[in-house]
Amino acid sequence: MDKVAVIYWSGSGNTEKMAESIVEGIKSAGVEADLSFCTDFDMNAVDQYEKFAFGCPSMGDEVLEEDEFDPFFEEIEKHLSGKKVILFGSYGWGDGEWMEDWEERVRNLDAYLFDDGLILNEEPDDDGLAECVDLGKSFAKC
Repeated sequence: MDKVAVIYWSGSGNTEKMAESIVEGIKSAGVEADLSFCTDFDMNAVDQYEKFAFGCPSMGDEVLEEDEFDPFFEEIEKHLSGKKVILFGSYGWGDGEWMEDWEERVRNLDAYLFDDGLILNEEPDDDGLAECVDLGKSFAKC
């Protein structure tokens, strides 16, 4: 059975709520999911997972969070070839350029990007959280 790692960074709690809802969707499909803040993820466990869901909000000039998440992602991306990946995050302004750049980065790793990244503006409302649950379910079944 597949096991999914859901790994995120969140400053305001918005991306954390998205991550929790994605885990809810994965588990509702009968698949095991582990939720971790990026600095808490054990890199020695990376081979235990076939699927990864990564969450990070847009920061500054539409980039990934630079102090903790981006260094984490630089390390884990060495292990993503052939793995299934989804991306998600919240934003406060802009048009999602950070997600487009991140998607391209994942495609260049020879990883399988399951779907376009899910982005939600500001704090996720009920509809946004339902989108996260649905994404988790779909990802669990792929």
